[in-house]
Amino acid sequence: MIGCGFLALAPIAQADEDRRTAHQDQSQPFMRVYGPTYPPYGYVRFCQYFAGECKAVPLAESRVTLSPIRMLELDTVNRQVNKAIEPASDMELYGETERWTIPTAKGDCEDYALLKRKILIERGWPISALLMTVVRDEKGEGHAVLTARTAQGDYVLDNKTDEIRVWQKTPYTYIMRQSYIDPNVWVSLDPTDQEKPALLSGVRKRR
Repeated sequence: MIGCGFLALAPIAQADEDRRTAHQDQSQPFMRVYGPTYPPYGYVRFCQYFAGECKAVPLAESRVTLSPIRMLELDTVNRQVNKAIEPASDMELYGETERWTIPTAKGDCEDYALLKRKILIERGWPISALLMTVVRDEKGEGHAVLTARTAQGDYVLDNKTDEIRVWQKTPYTYIMRQSYIDPNVWVSLDPTDQEKPALLSGVRKRR
């Protein structure tokens, strides 16, 4: 599988990356939220074309109890989508650096995550428990995954691996994700984020 080097976030220096990682509390199974931030540009465009995928949900919906059946659903969907979709960049497919869509044959990281989200919702998972999430991967490049909010912790569905892992067991630095209250609202996962408008400029490999 390939990552998503073109996903949108501002470039940061190595020292800033080290400081960000050092201050990100990964001791708990639940991600900590640090306030609202701007959504990725690709997601905003996605909602213009797929409005039904971006509808708000009632506050009453909460975390899912991760029973063996629920865990099997996550594992099955993650593996099936990873196998069914051929990795390809947005530039290869559309001649653009970033386009979010639900793939049918080819796609990049956010497309994998969007398809997994759609399938799980169709299987009865609440919208509020399935959150698009933007990270920096082990190479410092922008990457998108799907976070499943469960009573046992925040689990990650990733096109780079068939294994379902709790978020702090991944090699990633977490930047932002959807709000569970409203999928059109995005929240920062970065305790050092003080210049949120820069998040609109795109994710690039760290320098």
